[in-house]
Amino acid sequence: MHNGSRILDFCVIGGGIVGVATAHRILRRHPGASLVLVEKAAALATHQTGHNSGVIHSGIYYPPGSLKAELCRRGAQWTKEFAAAQGIPFEVCGKLLVATDAAEFQRMLALHERSVANGVEVELIDRAELARREPRVSGVGALYVPGTGIVDFTKITTALADAVRAAGGRIVLGAEITELTETSEAVTATGPAGSWTARTLVVCAGLQADRMARLAGLRTDFRIVPFRGEYYRLPPERADLVRTLIYPVPDPNLPFLGVHLSPTIDGELTVGPNAVLGLAREGYPKGSIDLRDARDVIGFPGLHRVARAHLRTGARELRNSLFKRGYLAECRRYCPELTMADLLPREAGIRAQAVLRDGTLVHDFMIERTPRSVHVLNAPSPAATSAMPIAEHIVDAL
Repeated sequence: MHNGSRILDFCVIGGGIVGVATAHRILRRHPGASLVLVEKAAALATHQTGHNSGVIHSGIYYPPGSLKAELCRRGAQWTKEFAAAQGIPFEVCGKLLVATDAAEFQRMLALHERSVANGVEVELIDRAELARREPRVSGVGALYVPGTGIVDFTKITTALADAVRAAGGRIVLGAEITELTETSEAVTATGPAGSWTARTLVVCAGLQADRMARLAGLRTDFRIVPFRGEYYRLPPERADLVRTLIYPVPDPNLPFLGVHLSPTIDGELTVGPNAVLGLAREGYPKGSIDLRDARDVIGFPGLHRVARAHLRTGARELRNSLFKRGYLAECRRYCPELTMADLLPREAGIRAQAVLRDGTLVHDFMIERTPRSVHVLNAPSPAATSAMPIAEHIVDAL
């Protein structure tokens, strides 16, 4: 199906929460504009949006003044307000970052300072207060973040998509884009399902962001490296083990937050994720391999540098993936009563992590443009929380 000779005002590629939020924001800013959103999967929110732990992050981790810190804080507020207005269930259950030894306690104090600098409400609590609030959790102290919440981001995406359609936007599913052609007047996005020409193109392609950038002739000094995050869920009778989200104190050198206990909005209690190099960008079952994806990542010099720099961490994550006992040990550092029988299987998630050729893991959001297009090249956690402020940032850039 071709969209004929008509040139659209906007085309958005990618039906995750960032793409759909961007389409929504464009139509709010430009009422009556012609817009199409194309997504290669058969449904919206099938990848990172639908495979995360559903946490509405507060923005405590990120360097003050960074795009992440600013957009996350604003995004948390927007997510709660939008969910309330749409009747989407959410809960502000709070989060405890638990320090289990002296080194983590020092990192926690540094995180407390950063939280205050970012304008996020936090409270330092000692061992006795931690035991009072969460009797099944053990640590030498904790950082309590009362504003952290939980929601189903797929439902948020669906509600945004309904609003896009109501505002006159079209959403086309099952439409992979294999070619981008840009002239001084417009960009044409073409694939097996059709071709769309628009004056402005926005690409929010997540796990395929680097490939879409290459199609557009953008920088290729980075690669999307897929990291599998493997989750378990606890048996239903253990779902009341904790009342708040329980996180370890993260290693500031890594972009991952560690294995955490997360109540979900539908009543489950999950534990995860770890972070293991994936050999398939969109293969969720364990052992998934896609030859093109594997070649892309294994042949990339940046990954070799990451592997050397984080050899011990990588080896530990892989060991914990292969052996459930190692994974359990990570959880038992702060929740000692968990047993092997408590870890029931749950579908993994895959995080799209941009890595530069020199081995730098890109921590912040990364957005680049051509004269007629804007590409979101790196939008890792907390992108779901920050989706609407990211969308506003993109629309401002247009």
